[in-house]
Amino acid sequence: MDTNLIYSDHVLTVELCGEVDHHISSGIREQIDYMLEECNVKTIVFDFSRVTFMDSSGIGIVLGRYNKMAVSGGQVIIRNARGLVRQILEMSGIFSLMKHEEDKE
Repeated sequence: MDTNLIYSDHVLTVELCGEVDHHISSGIREQIDYMLEECNVKTIVFDFSRVTFMDSSGIGIVLGRYNKMAVSGGQVIIRNARGLVRQILEMSGIFSLMKHEEDKE
């Protein structure tokens, strides 16, 4: 799994790729938390456009970062969650907590 973290203008974009499961979730969580400590992040954007599979550990990553951002007054945005990934996020109730957006293609 490749994860790209891009920081610009107080926005941390997390581009996920492949499978987001319990095998790789702790590494993703550590990378994001490191950036939250080192940078003045006001918004986290999780880009799911290249995710092929996600289990509950992916929900944990998103909700954990949402809680961290809520404490600091920041926000989390979900981008390009489609298909099964979108269904999983909808069933978890995440879209009632944070914004979901789609890139224009």
